[in-house]
Amino acid sequence: MKHQKLSKKSLLTSLFTVPQGLSCLPDPWTSHIKSPDSGNTEPGVMMIMGFFLGTKGTGPYFEGWYFKHQNTQGQTLALIPAFHIDREGRRTASLQVISKNQAWWLEYPEAQLHISRRPFQVQIGQSRFDEQRIDLHIQQDGLSLQGTLRYGPFTALRSDIMGPFRFFAGMQCSHGVVSMGHPLKGALELNGERLDFSGGTGYIETDRGRSFPSRYLWTQCLFGGPERDSLMLATATIPLPVGGFTGCICSIFYGGREYRLATYRGARIEAWSSSGAVIRQGNYRLEAELLSERRQPLRAPVEGRMERTIHESLCAEVRYRFWHGDRLLFQHTDPNASFEYSSAN
Repeated sequence: MKHQKLSKKSLLTSLFTVPQGLSCLPDPWTSHIKSPDSGNTEPGVMMIMGFFLGTKGTGPYFEGWYFKHQNTQGQTLALIPAFHIDREGRRTASLQVISKNQAWWLEYPEAQLHISRRPFQVQIGQSRFDEQRIDLHIQQDGLSLQGTLRYGPFTALRSDIMGPFRFFAGMQCSHGVVSMGHPLKGALELNGERLDFSGGTGYIETDRGRSFPSRYLWTQCLFGGPERDSLMLATATIPLPVGGFTGCICSIFYGGREYRLATYRGARIEAWSSSGAVIRQGNYRLEAELLSERRQPLRAPVEGRMERTIHESLCAEVRYRFWHGDRLLFQHTDPNASFEYSSAN
């Protein structure tokens, strides 16, 4: 029998492609969460600890969570609590706060970081993030942020967004989506400005590993009415012990169902740059085009140290087009989309 020689790209595809009709096994933490084609469950129940690895162990390591909130008036606020361990074992915590016009970086010593796995809770300083709400009490470094937001039922993916790559313990950075959308109730006061998020929508994701990818693109948006349509797309260069490749993960909730585009399902990146990306998987094609942005500086991990500067537009204007063959499933231009593009080279 003659053996066929496979290219590196073909080998990766054969190893990690999941047949179109199949899904990865559901994760235990999704069993009590609303999914796009299932009924509601009790409000705010989220087994977020399925993503949490804990603060024990040696570095380099980081783990953080991205909480985005937006209301019907277009006011948007994101918070990123995180902890990090560098190569020397130094442990610190941080909280980044991002608004449309400004970003703040707050660093805390390890003694002011408390994380519980069951039930999940992160407390940094006097602020708390848990499964049902965030409770903020911040008054430092030119930032005054007070108030409580409560979360309704989460919209969860039916399987891990990383697919089979989640089994790779040596991944430089692993991504997780906790909720593609959930209702909000409550208000915050940011430097004297009241932000009423009641009736608004939230989104939560998480990252963990050693470093952010050297080059990546990430965009996310919430749109639609009661069904809370939403989209998350990420492309990145993925280093391997020998060589590497460029991969993508994408989840689109539209019309009550999830569309999953990913390298492990055969998706191809036709183009990507600081102005957007084009992804094709079978007959599906997604275009994300950046129309305008207002970037704010954030810090990102390099071998467990938060020493890299990246830029995020919390309220970028991005046009999304999603096709199935010649049929346009939707076109949506969002003035409150999140958008990041970074290249360390």
